[in-house]
Amino acid sequence: MDNQSDGKLRLMYLYKILNEQTDEEHPLSTVQLIEILENRYGQHTYRTTIAKDIDLLIRFGIDVCTIKSTQNKYYIASRLFSLPELELLIDATLSSKFMTIKKSKALIEKLGTLASVNQAETLKRNIYTEGRIKADNERIYEIVNTINAAINAGRKISFQYFQYNVRKEPQLRHNGEIYTFSPYSLVWNGDYYYTVGYSDKYSNIGSFRVDRIYQCPKILKEPAQPAPEDFDVIKYINTMFRMFSSERQQVELICDNTLMDAIIDRFGKEVTTYAYDMKSFRAVVDIAVNHVFYSWVFGFMGKVKINAPQDIKDKYLDMVKSAYEEANC
Repeated sequence: MDNQSDGKLRLMYLYKILNEQTDEEHPLSTVQLIEILENRYGQHTYRTTIAKDIDLLIRFGIDVCTIKSTQNKYYIASRLFSLPELELLIDATLSSKFMTIKKSKALIEKLGTLASVNQAETLKRNIYTEGRIKADNERIYEIVNTINAAINAGRKISFQYFQYNVRKEPQLRHNGEIYTFSPYSLVWNGDYYYTVGYSDKYSNIGSFRVDRIYQCPKILKEPAQPAPEDFDVIKYINTMFRMFSSERQQVELICDNTLMDAIIDRFGKEVTTYAYDMKSFRAVVDIAVNHVFYSWVFGFMGKVKINAPQDIKDKYLDMVKSAYEEANC
C-alpha cells in the first residue's frame, strides 16, 4: 500500500479512536493515540504526524478539542447527539409499548454507539430501569415501513388483524378477514403506534394498532381513498380515546377548576372553555363517544360531569348503574 493510502487509512483510524474512546472527561494523549494506532490497527506514526492529522480533522469540521501541555491530549468535544438527548431517546425507546424487547435492546445498543465508550457505559446503567409491558410482534419495523411506503405512494394496503384469546394466543379477527385500508398517517398515541386512514369495511375514517397487524401488509395497486378536504389528523387524535373509533358528538362537560391541566392535556390548548361557577368551568368538546370516554369521565371521581346532550348523560349513568349492579351480583 502506498504512503498516500496509508495516510488516509491512518486518518480514518484516528477519527475512529477519538470518536469511540474520548470525551471531555476521557481525553487521550499523543502517546496513547500512537500506541492504539500501532497495536490495534497496525498504523505506525509519530508525534508530529498526530498533530497534523488532528489539524486535518478540525479543518474538516470535526470538533476535536486540544488540551495543551507537555503531553497534548485530545477529545471529541461535541457529537451528533448530546448525552441528555441520547438519554431522552433511550427513555422513549424503553417507554414505547409498540416496540418488542428485542427491538428495544437492539436500538438502545445502536444509540449507545453515538456516545464514547465511557459515556455509553453511563447510559447502559439506566437501560433496564422499568419493567414495561412490551409488544411481541417482531415484524413491527417492517410493518411501519410498509405502511409509510403506501402513504408516500398513495396506495391502499390489505392485511389481517389479530387479538389475543383466553389462552393468550394471537387469533385472527373475523375468521381471518382481509381488511382493505387507505392509510393517511402513522400516529404514536397512548404508548402505541396506530395507522389512521379510510377503512373500506366501515366506509369511514378509522384506525388500527400497528402491533396488532398480522404479518406484513400488502401494498395494493389500487389508489388510496383520498382524505376529506377538512380532515385534520391532529384534531382527529384529540377527539379519540385510545384511538377507539365511534361517532363524534359535541359534548359539554362541567369540570372542577383544578382540572384545567387535565382538559388541556386531553383536548389541547385550543379547547373551548367558559366559566361556570366559582368552583368549576364548562368545556365544550367534539369527541368520539364510547365506553372509553365514559371510563375517562368516571376516573375523575365526580370532578368531571357530562352536562349535555342529555342522551349521552343518560348513557353514562346507565353504564355506572350497570357496573354497580354487576359488582354487587
